[in-house]
Amino acid sequence: MAQQGMAQRANTGRVTVGGAGAQAGIAPDIAVRLVGALLALAVAAVHVTDQGSLTALNSPAWIGWSYRLIEVGGVLTALTLLLTGPARLGRPWCGWAAGVLLGAGPFLAYVASRTVGLPGDPGDVGNWGYWVGTVSLFVEAALVVLSAGMLLGLRRHPSSAVMSGPGAARRNLS
Repeated sequence: MAQQGMAQRANTGRVTVGGAGAQAGIAPDIAVRLVGALLALAVAAVHVTDQGSLTALNSPAWIGWSYRLIEVGGVLTALTLLLTGPARLGRPWCGWAAGVLLGAGPFLAYVASRTVGLPGDPGDVGNWGYWVGTVSLFVEAALVVLSAGMLLGLRRHPSSAVMSGPGAARRNLS
């Protein structure tokens, strides 16, 4: 039974649970990627809310454009997480690496704005009670933790992440 499971994993790149079929190993991956995509979209939504709307631009302008970068990055990260993975486009680690960057960048910038201040925006130093910022910190931290955990998981088990499609069995055995 154990050898049969290993043979099935070597041929498909997917881990089956109790012989239930290859589809049983796919659902958790899809669910985790969906949660990551929703967190990335939440990061973007928080920054749209903080800026006032899609048409508003924070002052100073470099902060407003940084928000735009985060907003677009959130949408692109969500798409990357949903479109990559086994038997899809791209490599699975790309979306998770983008998730770490998308969460860590704004998190660190928020902490810097509240501690030492940002150039052109010294008014936020010590303003830890802003509810949108607090929500942002939680969402970004969750995205970083999930993304870093998935990257570590892919690093430990690279064979399950890269083995799919035609010729996977030959690559697995060599």
